[in-house]
Amino acid sequence: MLYSLFEHLQAGDIPGSRLMGYITVRSVVALLLSLFIATVVGRRIIDRLQLMQVGELVRNLGLEGQMKKTGTPTMGGIIIIISIMVPCLLIGDLTNIYMILLLVSTLWLGAIGFLDDYLKIRRHNKDGMKGKFKIIGQVGLGLLVGLTMCFSPDITQRQVSASSASAELTAHEIVTETVETESANAKSTQTTIPFVKNNNFDYASLTRWMGDHAQTGGWIVFVLVVIIAVAATSNGANLTDGLDGLCAGVSAIICVALAIMAYLGGNLIYSTYLNIMYIPGSGELVVFMSAFIGALIGFLWYNAYPAQVFMGDTGSLTIGGIIAVFAILIHKELLIPLLCAIFFVEDISVMIQVAYFKYTKKKYGEGRRVFKMTPLHHHFQKEGIESLIKTPVRAIAEPKIVTRFWIIGVFLAVLTFITLKIR
Repeated sequence: MLYSLFEHLQAGDIPGSRLMGYITVRSVVALLLSLFIATVVGRRIIDRLQLMQVGELVRNLGLEGQMKKTGTPTMGGIIIIISIMVPCLLIGDLTNIYMILLLVSTLWLGAIGFLDDYLKIRRHNKDGMKGKFKIIGQVGLGLLVGLTMCFSPDITQRQVSASSASAELTAHEIVTETVETESANAKSTQTTIPFVKNNNFDYASLTRWMGDHAQTGGWIVFVLVVIIAVAATSNGANLTDGLDGLCAGVSAIICVALAIMAYLGGNLIYSTYLNIMYIPGSGELVVFMSAFIGALIGFLWYNAYPAQVFMGDTGSLTIGGIIAVFAILIHKELLIPLLCAIFFVEDISVMIQVAYFKYTKKKYGEGRRVFKMTPLHHHFQKEGIESLIKTPVRAIAEPKIVTRFWIIGVFLAVLTFITLKIR
């Protein structure tokens, strides 16, 4: 809205009207505005949730301090969603296909999470929405994003490289670089992959056996990858949301890394210098991600230990889905397993626990556990040795577990950038 207004003001050469044309300026404004909304407006939303008695239903799992959380307002994900939407609608370019897809994704998964929380709290259904319906919603979003990227003429990429020419001037050598475009903007099934010389991988290479239809096959594989990425990351964030500040903090770290990647990939000069894929128009994603980061930090103000509000599925499903869709739009979906490893370890820990429990129950007559409790963060929170992995014997305090997971998140973000440089 304001972005369009400033575009009209530029025609009149009004001082300051060109500022909103800079992605960096709009990103800073988006971050500050979302941070303000999350902290100031968020406080009012929390008070409202308390009046409506929208409290968390906590089951006694024998964890220290767990039952004290009973009645803490949940569905705080509403704060995150509002804090994202308002800045993006005000200063985002609403004609940009990338911005549109992310706004749709936010509302799509927010609606699924809201319905799940509503069933848990208002209908007193501890399981909430059935898992199959969540998966259907996530698959639906994956199809929407994948097919839009396949057919939209506004979503393209370009391969660029830099050639250097040197000229000696007195005793110093000056190196200048010129940009060479290897191809025009075009539709492509290429994506970024670490440890490869040019950091590119083409899904169509997996379907060469289809002959003339290899490219079509590549798009089919791509859409399947998109669906898996959206579902896995969304559910992983949902499982990670089990300790105060854990999901919000880890997600903020991931988002900073993705915002940097989007800024570099959306800038022709930087993408050329770094020899990475240039994605025209994707710079607008930085504005969205800045709003997202501000929303997460603002929410963390109230969600940090001891939490005054929980995000609920309204927030966790939305956060994971946004991260997945964002990574897909900048063609970094194959980096998600490393960058979002905490989410996937939480996912895998539950799968391993369930599978091993069923196997040992069938073989020995009683179920045994690999971890003391899953998702994984609860393993460190629980006393005892009644599991295959017995350490730590003593429970670790919740704030320390959260802080250590944040540190691991920073390490994974740095490692992700390093893998792009190692070729």
